[in-house]
Amino acid sequence: MELNKNAEIVKGSKDIFTDLVIAAHQDDVEIMCPQGIVRGYKSDAFGLVAVITANGSGSPRTGPYANTTDAEMIAIRREEQIQAAKIGDYASLILLNYNSAQIKDLEDKRIVDDYVKILKEYAPTVVYTHNLADKHPTHVAVALKCIEAIRRLPKDERPMKLYGNEVWRNLDWLSDEEKVVFDLTGYEELLDNVLKVHKSQIEGGKRYDLAVKGRRRANATYAASHGVDQYQSAAYSMDLTPLIEDDSLNPREFIVSKIKKFIDEILVK
Repeated sequence: MELNKNAEIVKGSKDIFTDLVIAAHQDDVEIMCPQGIVRGYKSDAFGLVAVITANGSGSPRTGPYANTTDAEMIAIRREEQIQAAKIGDYASLILLNYNSAQIKDLEDKRIVDDYVKILKEYAPTVVYTHNLADKHPTHVAVALKCIEAIRRLPKDERPMKLYGNEVWRNLDWLSDEEKVVFDLTGYEELLDNVLKVHKSQIEGGKRYDLAVKGRRRANATYAASHGVDQYQSAAYSMDLTPLIEDDSLNPREFIVSKIKKFIDEILVK
């Protein structure tokens, strides 16, 4: 598989590639794809391939990392992501090393080309990416390019499921019948361990470790208003599968339909 010249593949300890997560940044996988990590962890049946699109040079930095150069930050975030992949038992880690401007440019098809090659190489049955209501423009661009890449494949070679996940906006606003709920109960320590290695972010002023645990606990408790908690920790996803089943379905119209449904639910009849 020949990717762009800056790409790097770090092989894991297994040769099972059932699940693929396409993320924008280092640590996004550990925040938005706990279900894929849990499914593949020490499993003989499932394996997670993690794709990181950005090189990490645009990371905010304060505290002990305040004077870190872009080149130094790229190297630090690379090592953090490799460590997370080892702890989480990922089947493979792919670092594409694009910058944010390249990712957000929807006319730049080099990233889509790389995604297509990866999809063909690993032939996953399930793909996870960012959700289309995420407020980070780089995340939404990755999701759109992921959808475009899958649509380039013949329909009989496409994954069975595509999920959009929570990072820079949660999904508790989705209609209950449209939420995809992943039970993470019992895996809290593992999921904490794969995230806390991203010290350049956490110690640099972004307490993702605390925020993620709080969100997952809140998802579990606020899942149902008239029943006791079914989970101790849960992640929500948006089912994007219709977008890879029907190529005529516009991603913008798709997410607008979800928002309209939310509006209809909250308006007093």
